[in-house]
Amino acid sequence: MNDPYERTFRPLPAPSGRGFATTWWGHAWLRALEDSALDGEQVRQGRRYARAGAVGAVSVRPGGLTAVVRDRDGTAHRTDILVQRFTEAEWDRLLGLAAAESGWIAALLDREVPPELAAEAAAAGVDPLPGLGDLDPRCDCGEWDHCAHTAALCHQVARLLDGDPFLLLLLRGRAERDLLEELADRGAAGSAPEAESGTGPAADPGIPAAEAFDAGRRPHPLPAPPDLPPGPGQPPTLDTETEPAGLDVDAVEFLAQAAASEAYRLLAEALTPGHASRPPGPPPTAAEDAVRLTAEAADFRLRYRLAVAAGRDGAAMDRAVRAWGFGGAPALAALEDDWSPDRAALARARSALAAAWPDEEAPALRRVRARWTAPGARGQLRLGRDGRWWPLRREAGRWVLAGPSSPDPASALTALPEDGAEGAGGAGETREERRRG
Repeated sequence: MNDPYERTFRPLPAPSGRGFATTWWGHAWLRALEDSALDGEQVRQGRRYARAGAVGAVSVRPGGLTAVVRDRDGTAHRTDILVQRFTEAEWDRLLGLAAAESGWIAALLDREVPPELAAEAAAAGVDPLPGLGDLDPRCDCGEWDHCAHTAALCHQVARLLDGDPFLLLLLRGRAERDLLEELADRGAAGSAPEAESGTGPAADPGIPAAEAFDAGRRPHPLPAPPDLPPGPGQPPTLDTETEPAGLDVDAVEFLAQAAASEAYRLLAEALTPGHASRPPGPPPTAAEDAVRLTAEAADFRLRYRLAVAAGRDGAAMDRAVRAWGFGGAPALAALEDDWSPDRAALARARSALAAAWPDEEAPALRRVRARWTAPGARGQLRLGRDGRWWPLRREAGRWVLAGPSSPDPASALTALPEDGAEGAGGAGETREERRRG
């Protein structure tokens, strides 16, 4: 038996633009799909199905959606999306919020969802917009998660929601007619006592002007910082059906994911104790950012393009990425920054070298600017501008970073493998043998 509130919509023509939603609540619906789907390729395939007209008539009822979606070979699949209904208590909270502002009711009648109402409802735990996990897919194709058919249905419904946001409330359990009647009853009930008494609300005595002015100048306490999410978010996927000429979709999606990962790293750093008292570091240069992105890129084509854009050959970019893994921008600077310490920095470096081997013979090191190398060796120490020491070794005629930085030169030198540096004692000796003389 059909639900008396069920509404059925004829198949929609192909969308005229690239997107399937134009309103903010339509985009929120699609974000819920993308957040809950485990396989982004199924979402992209569903978008292509919807664009190709594979979705038949769509039925919307309290608690769910149904449509027949056809594969490219014409095979039909019954496809459902289940949505959690609101309880009576939840409806009471939502309607109380909506009735509190006459402008919100007017906006709903104009087929608009006021962002303020949505924010208040979300804070009260009765957000009509679906969140992560609120869309429960069911399809007779056998997939237990979102498949191309359920994703196609969600894309088509986003277009329906653009024109009629009351469908969101129908999915949660109430039809438009019933909602408007109840909102009207609540509005009449709210004004009845005042009308019966013939008096308006009691005059607000207010507060002295000086107190109100002073209150505006006092800073309000900041809210508690948010909890760190379990990981970076998943950016929206691009619609590849009408890809503009010259746009590399994979590269753009990689950059979006890399930006999300970097934002997550910055948030995690901002939430660490004492972060507010630390001065901010300099923003990354274009060269540093190219190395950071290359370190995150798995596709060799993207790595090659980033290397070319940064003016490096493949081997140079590999050395830079390796250095980045040991310490980010400071490690890259240790590899590529050839600087000369001033007198004060040089005096501190000499003191550190002298203190590193107080009870044994120090290794023979020859200094050139901020680099100390044992004659004839494949090992080298470099002093960073922050006073930390970096170990490097010679590979294929090039210096490469061999480990993270250390506060003293002796600790940095231990990061080199035993055959990584040849001291004054000869090519075959270990570091410990050279120290023993």
